[in-house]
Amino acid sequence: MSTEDLFETEHIELNTVGIDIGSSTSHLHFSRIYLVRLGAAMSSRYVVVDKEVLFESEILLTPYIAGTTIDTDELGQFINNSYKKAGMNREDVDTGALILTGEAVKKANARAIGDLFAEEAGRFVAVSAGDNLESVMSAHGSGAVGFSKQNQNTVMAVDIGGGTSKITIIEKGTILESSAVSVGARLIALDENSIVTRLEEIGHKVGKTVGLNLKVGARLDQAEIKLKEMVAVLANSLFEVMERKDLSPLTEQIMRTPPLSFKGKIDAIVFSGGVSEYIYTKNAQSFGDMGPLLAEEIHTRAVKLEASILEPTQRIRATVIGASQYTIQVSGNTIFISSKDTLPVRNLQVLAPRSKNDGPIDSEDVKNDIFEAFRRFDLEEGESPVALALHWEGPPTYQRIEALSSGIILGLRKSLKAGMPVVLIFDGDVGKLIGANLSESIGGSNQVISIDGIDLREFDYVDIGEVIWPAGSVPVVIKSLVFPSLSEWYDQAEPSAKD
Repeated sequence: MSTEDLFETEHIELNTVGIDIGSSTSHLHFSRIYLVRLGAAMSSRYVVVDKEVLFESEILLTPYIAGTTIDTDELGQFINNSYKKAGMNREDVDTGALILTGEAVKKANARAIGDLFAEEAGRFVAVSAGDNLESVMSAHGSGAVGFSKQNQNTVMAVDIGGGTSKITIIEKGTILESSAVSVGARLIALDENSIVTRLEEIGHKVGKTVGLNLKVGARLDQAEIKLKEMVAVLANSLFEVMERKDLSPLTEQIMRTPPLSFKGKIDAIVFSGGVSEYIYTKNAQSFGDMGPLLAEEIHTRAVKLEASILEPTQRIRATVIGASQYTIQVSGNTIFISSKDTLPVRNLQVLAPRSKNDGPIDSEDVKNDIFEAFRRFDLEEGESPVALALHWEGPPTYQRIEALSSGIILGLRKSLKAGMPVVLIFDGDVGKLIGANLSESIGGSNQVISIDGIDLREFDYVDIGEVIWPAGSVPVVIKSLVFPSLSEWYDQAEPSAKD
């Protein structure tokens, strides 16, 4: 093999795109990521060593035909124009993500938006992000997770968009929990004549609390005064969640998830989302909504908290940055495949049950850990295939392998009944043993893929059976969301003044 050929097998470059369609704004982000094989460690895995931003689109106010319908024609044209401005063709993009977030997920034609990219089905990881998943994306994309890990402290990430606010607790780089409440800038929007042009159900509900019976097409008298009254109500709800206080009846009504249970000290707060552009005074443009007023009220209250306010690496683009870039890991280690017909499989979402497998294994605990992993990502077990990333410690005794296999069967009962394949990915060297045991236990009614020697985390997607050329016989591709490195975050993030 020539030096040039060797270099090409050791290095990979991929173009990625992230497309975020939110209830308030939509935008694209193109990047190139660089991967290198860990040859020095006698491994066939590839890891990301660098990334380069190629193009960032303008921020588009998500177009609507009516309150419940997103204008897919205008949105599609915006995306096509963004590709042209970036100098990118569809075939130039190797992988990426199309995500629908916030209230956009609820719109009547949300499914049709995904169909805009049907031709990229083999390349895109398409995610309709529930509140918990969006919280994870924005917490990583804003740099909050990196900051928490760097400083070994507890950070609250608060992402405030057009229709929802996501609050995430991160302790020493690990996301503990998240919550979401319907607080956002575009629950109501007005034109230059103070005519209501957009009104979400929550906006109507909040308006009633200040004596307003809002209607689309009607003029709002004393608009600024009335919007300030609504903003005060919304800020009350947001800070009840952030400060983990007893919730008022209104806040209980507009909660999208259970409230936070964390009672510990918060060291720092990082804001992201469209409203953060105003919180950090990065944007003064008004879009006829409550954004500037809401940001002012939030900042006034936030500086009175004990926690430091830190500036994020990404504000309005936090979610799409979190979803646009992928690290590729490749492994040729021991695997168990019950049938060659099972492969290839693509874009399986990775769930990581938090099982403690360093001692005796209890099958009921494994089952419950699997159930909890589905819940964290707003997924229903049995609706679609997933890949379970499982940690392994200790000896591979028959008793431990049997208990783990039994727990997996209990945790994937609906998936097994639906005939879906079982995909297991281990960090310890037990893939073949457990795969064979599991396959025998279920009697061959479902295909089993069991791979080991690979490090995964939740928020990954996995392809099995894909070959990365010219690297050669690489059977496994793990696509992991790439977030700013710790050093990158540390260099860019500076505490904002509290006065």
